[in-house]
Amino acid sequence: MPEKRYNWILAGLLLASFAIRAFIAAYIELGNDEVYYWTYALYPDWSHFDHPPMVGWFIRIFSFNLLFQEEFFLRLASILAGTLNTYLVYRIGREMFSRRAGLISAFLYTSSLYGFVVAGTFILPDTPQILFWLLALLFFVKAFKFQENRVSAYWMIAAGILTGCALLSKYTSAFLLVGVLASVVFHSRKWLLRPSLYISLALSALLFLPVILWNIQNHWISFTFQGERVNMFSSGIRLDYFLTELGGQFFYNNPVNVIIYLVVLAGMAFRRKLPPGSQEYLLLWTALPLIFIFLVFSLFRQTLPHWSAPGYLGMMLLAGGRMDKVMVPHKLIPVTVKMALVFMLAVIIAGLLQIKTGLFYQDADNPEKLGKKDVSLDMYGWEQTSEKFRLEILPNVPEGSEPLPIISYRWFPAANIDYYIARPLDMQVLAIGDLEKIHKYAWINRERRGFRIGMDAWFLTSSRDFKDPALLYPGYFREITPVDTLAITRGGKHVYNVFVYLLKNLQKLPTDPLKEVPAQQRDK
Repeated sequence: MPEKRYNWILAGLLLASFAIRAFIAAYIELGNDEVYYWTYALYPDWSHFDHPPMVGWFIRIFSFNLLFQEEFFLRLASILAGTLNTYLVYRIGREMFSRRAGLISAFLYTSSLYGFVVAGTFILPDTPQILFWLLALLFFVKAFKFQENRVSAYWMIAAGILTGCALLSKYTSAFLLVGVLASVVFHSRKWLLRPSLYISLALSALLFLPVILWNIQNHWISFTFQGERVNMFSSGIRLDYFLTELGGQFFYNNPVNVIIYLVVLAGMAFRRKLPPGSQEYLLLWTALPLIFIFLVFSLFRQTLPHWSAPGYLGMMLLAGGRMDKVMVPHKLIPVTVKMALVFMLAVIIAGLLQIKTGLFYQDADNPEKLGKKDVSLDMYGWEQTSEKFRLEILPNVPEGSEPLPIISYRWFPAANIDYYIARPLDMQVLAIGDLEKIHKYAWINRERRGFRIGMDAWFLTSSRDFKDPALLYPGYFREITPVDTLAITRGGKHVYNVFVYLLKNLQKLPTDPLKEVPAQQRDK
């Protein structure tokens, strides 16, 4: 097939996917995680309670140092990275197999809900992780392919730098490093005699060093938190968790695609052994351990399906190479891949319609539980809440008084309130709770000078996750007064409530969860 045709098809895929992602990014509100990672950009550090720092740096850079803070600009890094990721998948497939294999792999990536939406539209730690993972993988492939050539050493060293950047994005990037080392030890031992491998590893470790130092200063808090999330010894076998993880992996990576990958793996299992030094070993080692380890973890602990999703990058490249070998010459994109694209587009359209219009609606007799089961409301209603709070609540505040802070009880909705309500009204959000609940807000409290005796504050809680402040904070405030209930509507239907309280006269200082001493005593 003429090279120009491949280029035109790839360009069309990149432009179309960019346009769709850009539309989604501007069309819907930020999710709970996204507004939380906005605080990483607002208060950058060498690491954070939950994750390494790269996602915050990405947000800050691509929003032009937070000059533009609309949803589109906070997600701009993800839109651009997602487009580049599609091209990188094509380049790796082309480098390893052929142009057609690269193009098939690029379509498989585009049809992945994880690749297209989670890491390619929403702004999450996965955004920089997948970008650097694919860049590093491309350079590792080049190094392995030209291992007899002196220039391969430069590819290996560059790959180590990019792996370090992936580690600065998300801890699961360690599986990329482990996969490469396993591939070297079992299939390309010549690299063990080359200094470039060890320089590459040293550079990865050096780039990750700030995260280590931050954790040392903060009692290894991030590693402890993440370790507890995959602790297999705290409960018995939970088949419900396993089935949820398995179903999530199918859905996030597109069930049509996952079936393709299983067929490819079955075919490889029944074939003879791969040739010595085959680069397909590299893909297998960076794919299967990550996928299967989280399936094992899910037998004992609740996991999230996007944790294992980077492992499917190797599978889509393997699938592209295998399909290229078995397809007839004149065919370009297999029917199964087209089916996967249709499935992905159908899910996106249905999701957008549900978020914006509420195709499916669940009423509730209890006003404190309205909207509780509708996950699509995670990305709807905060702009409306902000407007109603400004127009219905603040006009009753005496003129000339200083803006009161808003108190919250968990990292979400604290970050949602922070971004959608406090930021445009020049207010501050503080959080009272233990570290497991408020996360980075333990540090943000310090940045914002924390609490003082006698202070008043607002408290907002929604019917989707109602919390009574009198039960949350007994003895903290002299008086807790319900002020109003804001009715949030969608498509003409009342979908949830936001309850507004006034907390008057703080009587005792909350304990600082970072040091377990009152904040006032710590400051002295």
